[in-house]
Amino acid sequence: MRIIGLAGWSGSGKTTLITKVLPRLIARGRTVSTLKHAHHGFDLDKPGKDSFMHRASGATEVIISSERRWAVLHELRGEEEWNLPALLSKASPVDLILVEGFKREPLPKLEIYREANGKPLLHPDDPHIVAVASDSRLPAVKLPVVDLNDIEKIADLLDAKAVPIGDVAG
Repeated sequence: MRIIGLAGWSGSGKTTLITKVLPRLIARGRTVSTLKHAHHGFDLDKPGKDSFMHRASGATEVIISSERRWAVLHELRGEEEWNLPALLSKASPVDLILVEGFKREPLPKLEIYREANGKPLLHPDDPHIVAVASDSRLPAVKLPVVDLNDIEKIADLLDAKAVPIGDVAG
């Protein structure tokens, strides 16, 4: 299994890019999973549903299964947030894991940059950024820069720059 991240400011298009590049990587025969960091609490089930009531009643984990999918909801119940290596240990084997968020983690990352956001580039302060995908020309950037709309080149770059998961999970 190999891993690479996508990092960028809110509104840069990380999620949109992942949804465009996933089908391209899969068409190349890769099995791909994603790991997304959420900055705030989130729910996958809805109030009133059985799984929600199990969790609200104190279950540490609720496993939900159907003929189409299964999910595990794990409540931290005051424990610290899990780090990236701990989360990766729960991942099923695939060829490639794309990580969205976790921008402070020491894994290779593609920076997603949109000039219209008015935010600075991340790569000068993050030595783990290996390339930049942008909607504007960035002649001063010394890393490889790809057009944000060139999904084939981005898929090439993600595939080439991903590292074995053991390099990150230790």
